[in-house]
Amino acid sequence: MTQQDKQAVAETSQMHAQKVQPIPQEAFDWYDEYAHGIIDRREFMGRLAGLVALGFTLTTLTGALMPNYALAEQVSFNDPSIQASYVKFPSPNGYGEGRGYLVIPNELLLAGSAAGEPKTLDPTKKAAVVLVVHENRGLNPYIEDVARRLAAQGYIAFAPDALYSLGGYPGNDDAGRAMQSSLDRAKIEQDFIAAAQFLKSHPQSNGKLGAVGFCFGGYIVNMLAATIPDELNAGVPFYGTPAAAELRSRVKGPLMLQFAGLDQRVNDTWAEYETQLKTNKADYVAYLYPNVNHGFHNDSTGRYDKATAELAWARSLAFFDTRLRG
Repeated sequence: MTQQDKQAVAETSQMHAQKVQPIPQEAFDWYDEYAHGIIDRREFMGRLAGLVALGFTLTTLTGALMPNYALAEQVSFNDPSIQASYVKFPSPNGYGEGRGYLVIPNELLLAGSAAGEPKTLDPTKKAAVVLVVHENRGLNPYIEDVARRLAAQGYIAFAPDALYSLGGYPGNDDAGRAMQSSLDRAKIEQDFIAAAQFLKSHPQSNGKLGAVGFCFGGYIVNMLAATIPDELNAGVPFYGTPAAAELRSRVKGPLMLQFAGLDQRVNDTWAEYETQLKTNKADYVAYLYPNVNHGFHNDSTGRYDKATAELAWARSLAFFDTRLRG
């Protein structure tokens, strides 16, 4: 048997092992702890090494758990139906100035621009606006793609980068997490409040503001619902924790809250938050999706669950359509 044949047999055996022996849930739980700073990288890798005896390789495990952003492009950055650019906004109570990824549907732009030049806004056309909030690692390609998905549906989408004051998302999640954890949380929150207000005042905004966020971004959506309840017209937090307890009495919605059934860390915060929402007589609906992990919407990692992600996203779009366009 040639070396090439041996390698092919080994790869086939490994693929078969993965099919009959799925990655244990513990690995996903450890990744969640690592991604949220509960354990460090050394501890995370050490725990994964313990699974080698079960027939996995570290390459297989990390490949399934770590993001591969080449997979996270459902709408191309040069899709002809949208126009994307990076724009700055003032944030006097945050880090002074912010920057984000703004995506506008081409239907809101004037025709006739020269080839290769950005088209200009058509002041006679309006659309709802949606803030897109990243996880705890800065504005990565997955979140930019979510913004493009919304623009492809006719929304003006804006995805700020919390790491702008440090030079922006560094290109990898480990460095991004370290950078974001070094920032002042209160100033980050003020940056997102400023971004939301900047977006709502966009010259082509119809005056209706939505927000969707994932993980840390889900928390930010809940925070916006508590700090600017009269300005946020629809919020969709994906697996996000609630705002500080002293702020929650201000939440009135509308909110659509999306939870992963296996996400015990976040789910443990829901009962108390829901009690407050009921006390507030808030307008909300919550969905708990069984047997999926925190991050199930993120199509760049092994936590992605296609059927659940598509269902949750369809519900989110329908919610925005009703609340922002109705």
